[in-house]
Amino acid sequence: MKKYLVIGNPIEHSLSPKLHNYWIKNNNINAIYEKQKLGENEIENLILKVKEKKLNGINITVPFKKKVIPYLDRLSFEAESTQSVNTIYLDNNELVGHNTDIGGFELGIKNLKFKVNDKKIFILGAGGVVPSIIFALNKMKVSGITISNRTKSRAESLKNFFKNLKIVDWGNIPEFDMIINATSVGLNSNDQLNLDFSKVGKNKLFYDVIYNPRETNFLKIGKKIGNEIENGKLMFIYQAFIAFKVWHGVEPEVNNEVIKLLD
Repeated sequence: MKKYLVIGNPIEHSLSPKLHNYWIKNNNINAIYEKQKLGENEIENLILKVKEKKLNGINITVPFKKKVIPYLDRLSFEAESTQSVNTIYLDNNELVGHNTDIGGFELGIKNLKFKVNDKKIFILGAGGVVPSIIFALNKMKVSGITISNRTKSRAESLKNFFKNLKIVDWGNIPEFDMIINATSVGLNSNDQLNLDFSKVGKNKLFYDVIYNPRETNFLKIGKKIGNEIENGKLMFIYQAFIAFKVWHGVEPEVNNEVIKLLD
């Protein structure tokens, strides 16, 4: 039986096993997918298990998307461009790091009625999935991207990869058409970003990469002041869809049953 894992810290909230195991069963694949909380000092040994064929693939979530890179033999174009890896597999005995977050975000957004081309985007956060989101947004031809992070230097460092970024101090809210919460603030139900959104206006899109819980406080505020809201569920499903295809050579079905599975 093939074995797959998602690693992160925290990892309890991850619904990856639920989704992958559903697709595994539906496609009659002899495999199992589990989750494992990991310390930073355990990463190298775990990745080596893929090379030793004790594991067949790994998904990576916060905070290890960059930290796994030194232990890999090569990166896909997407992973190289963002220095962010969320999927590992073996190819010709080489450990390959791939990034399916870019495609996941893009496919997720394309499923919404909201068109992002020529729109102003404001991103909260600078770690984890942010390089992938910027990469995807540039591909979708947005008019501009502004970033704010509590530690400003982390946001500034993204300019090494993406020259077109504007950086603002935490607490400043620039004009935007779409705001993305890419911080982990919201994983706990009492989490608050403590930002003042009272003057942002209506009919914008508040988007949270968090999908569990379904409606974070950030999204509740967005809705309350008259904006569209969307969580990261579709992005999550589509990044898993791409990883599943890479590992198994099969395109799993994305339908209402899959979407409801994660409610």
